[in-house]
Amino acid sequence: MSKKKNRRAKGSSGRGSGLGDMRQKVLALFERNANREFNYKQLASRLGLVPSEVRLNMEALLKELTEKGDLISTGRGKYKVKFRANHVEGIVDMTSSGNAYVVNDKTEEDVMIKAGNLKHALHGDTVRVLLYARSRNKRLEGEVTEILERKRTEFVGTVEMSKQYAFVVPDSTKMQVDLYIPKEKLNGAEHGQKVIAKLTDWPERASSPFGEITKILGNPGEHNVEIHSILAEYGLPYEFPPEVEAVAEKIPMEIPEDEIARRKDMRKVTTFTIDPADAKDFDDALSIEKLDNGRWSIGIHIADVSHFVTPGSALDDEAVERATSVYLVDRVVPMLPEKLSNGVCSLRPHEDKLTFSAIFEMDDEGKVHKRWFGRTAIHSDHRFAYEDAQAIIEGEEGPLKDEVLTLNAIAQKMRKQRMKDGAISFDKREVKFHLDENNSPTGVYFKEAKEANKLIEEFMLLANREVAEFVGRGKDGNNSGRTMVYRVHDDPDPTKLLDLSNFVKQFGYSISTRGRKAISSSLNKMLSAVKGQGEANMIETLTVRSMAKAEYTTQNIGHYGLAFPYYTHFTSPIRRYPDVLVHRILQDYLDKKANANQNAIEELCEHSSEREKMAAQAERQSIKYMQAKYLEQFVGEEFMGVITGVTDWGVYVELNDNYCEGMIRIRDFRDDYYIYDEKNHQIIGESSGRIYQLGDPMKIRVKNVDIEKKQIDFTPLRSGGDHA
Repeated sequence: MSKKKNRRAKGSSGRGSGLGDMRQKVLALFERNANREFNYKQLASRLGLVPSEVRLNMEALLKELTEKGDLISTGRGKYKVKFRANHVEGIVDMTSSGNAYVVNDKTEEDVMIKAGNLKHALHGDTVRVLLYARSRNKRLEGEVTEILERKRTEFVGTVEMSKQYAFVVPDSTKMQVDLYIPKEKLNGAEHGQKVIAKLTDWPERASSPFGEITKILGNPGEHNVEIHSILAEYGLPYEFPPEVEAVAEKIPMEIPEDEIARRKDMRKVTTFTIDPADAKDFDDALSIEKLDNGRWSIGIHIADVSHFVTPGSALDDEAVERATSVYLVDRVVPMLPEKLSNGVCSLRPHEDKLTFSAIFEMDDEGKVHKRWFGRTAIHSDHRFAYEDAQAIIEGEEGPLKDEVLTLNAIAQKMRKQRMKDGAISFDKREVKFHLDENNSPTGVYFKEAKEANKLIEEFMLLANREVAEFVGRGKDGNNSGRTMVYRVHDDPDPTKLLDLSNFVKQFGYSISTRGRKAISSSLNKMLSAVKGQGEANMIETLTVRSMAKAEYTTQNIGHYGLAFPYYTHFTSPIRRYPDVLVHRILQDYLDKKANANQNAIEELCEHSSEREKMAAQAERQSIKYMQAKYLEQFVGEEFMGVITGVTDWGVYVELNDNYCEGMIRIRDFRDDYYIYDEKNHQIIGESSGRIYQLGDPMKIRVKNVDIEKKQIDFTPLRSGGDHA
């Protein structure tokens, strides 16, 4: 700084306007560095002033700001900004532009943070934000003042080598910066390899974070490398620690007779499982026997995972961390080691197994007259694949035919009553791939839920509902006050529902937007009418998106989609950790033990909901990868599809033959300049007036496939009809 500028700073410091300017600058500096302490020398230096020349004024100003409550003294002449209402804390949601939004509970809208004001915050980080004064009609903006918690420090990416150093280019589009890797931190990685890199430091003035490579995944494009990259990207481990595997291996397959003696012995009651043909982990079994009063005793028997996985054990710690099994296109990444998931706990046929059961006395109409919950021992008489049970339902002969038909008849009546009560019926087809010995896709098929699937679904729903109500309402029918894990589903957002209603009108469908039962009834009517139509998958997908997301919590608000006032997850403890928690809570309630700590259980609920979300994202990524791999052989070929998404950068099209989805970039519409109409989900040709709209049929050519990026590009051939 020049002497002239110094003199100006000194001369103005004593005047009111100068002091006011300094006050604003000092406060802004503190707020931008909300987690740091400063003394008067550091402040002066940061503001470009000579400390000795402004000492008296600066010290007086700091004292004044402290007395007013803007600052707090931390001792030794140092000060720190006091947390004020113009700060919020929230989660960073990064956009592809490099700007971000901070999602928080304090402001009605998310806070926009420009790229230059992120202060090294990354997607998912928890941050403190200084809110800017808002100008009229402008969106809420701010800047990050402190990173409170990093969401993640490990990233999957590709090594790009230079002579002296390397960078890791992250796979995730949410990660806007590359990681700088010194040569000595490469740990054997070579140019072009897929790796996991750990962020170790990010100096204040550095444009890129520093890191080191912790794991080499392999060469891009190789099947296992790509699948492992997906798992690593979402923090999903594909191997168990050796010490966890060792604990699991020590568990004997044989069940001691003294353990069976402590339980309700149901090994002589007719019992069977119905699962996918390729399943190995059998969570649930059904039993049925006729009672003397003409009713049925129907048992829903669930693998007693909590008997083997005890709180605080290595198995439990690992299960908590994973929280869910992950189902990718070519494999299952289990929550529990194989010895438990496919062996000890799996309800395999012709083996004695330990279970936790819900047993109901029911009539032919599906009404429950009595219920019993407790630990049992069972012996499954038969293992059905869904296809086997379906064949019996459709009239073929087979083992336990009468039992299957009786349960199916009761299930149908329970389902009918659920729909009458306001449940919503989502029967979306699931895309599956035929794979060869190298896990390359050779074809696509659709998995549809038939009556055999719905039979199992109804009895699992029954058990989940009754367990939740039993613990939640208590034996006298009032609120029990017990801590419980609920699976809740909130009412749909009215705005999203109105948008969906307006959109489906153009296809001739209508949705009521008022009254719970009226809404669900109209949704069911629409979902039934749309089946088999070209727009079916798109409308079903949009309907699901208009719904709230189900989650785990100790705060019960009911389950909107199922129309249940009480609902939990009790039936799949091999693959979901909340079910293990529910088993423990239920047993404690039966034993009249102390209530579980609600805060601790709520934390586990939040963690499980988050891990469930991560698993779903990984599953979608694996499907995108397999779709790209499958369509690679069809580059240059033509297909018919339906427009499933419209954005300002492109149009998404889902192919009719195989449900693979790709994008036509706006620049590839060569016949006109197209303008994005967000409200009506369409693009409009500026000169021609031609419209491409959500739901339109579309003929495309496969332009390009990038397996590593899991991207499929199409070029347009023609629309299925003009709206102009």
